[in-house]
Amino acid sequence: MDATCAYCVEGELLEKFGIKICELETSKVYLFKEQSHEGRVVVAHKKHVSEMVELSDEERNAYFTDVNRVAKVLHEVFHPDKINYGAYGDTGHHLHFHLVPKYRDGAEWGGTFAMNLDQVYFDAEKNAELIDRIRQALK
Repeated sequence: MDATCAYCVEGELLEKFGIKICELETSKVYLFKEQSHEGRVVVAHKKHVSEMVELSDEERNAYFTDVNRVAKVLHEVFHPDKINYGAYGDTGHHLHFHLVPKYRDGAEWGGTFAMNLDQVYFDAEKNAELIDRIRQALK
């Protein structure tokens, strides 16, 4: 655990960009508040590691099982034409993947998604609805 890490602390730092959906075997799943790509989530490893290479083979495989499970749910719930996967963290050293549903008639189709378009934010009710749909499908 790192006391300066948004994913470890889950306080004000995290609340700036995400809302917790649930915990899976090896990860925590968050709705990304900026929803230019409806259904965008972050799947963060529970363990504070910076890189995949810091995990054992078993830990890495279990983490990617979680990522895959969330991706399947996003396809089921939001019906995207493609999901982009982004693993960044130059300044935030905690292993996490952005799962970004892409739609042919939507933002940035045919290109790499921007980290934060800063264009689409839903109200609390709509965020709760998205979270509920994802949570129900993950059961």
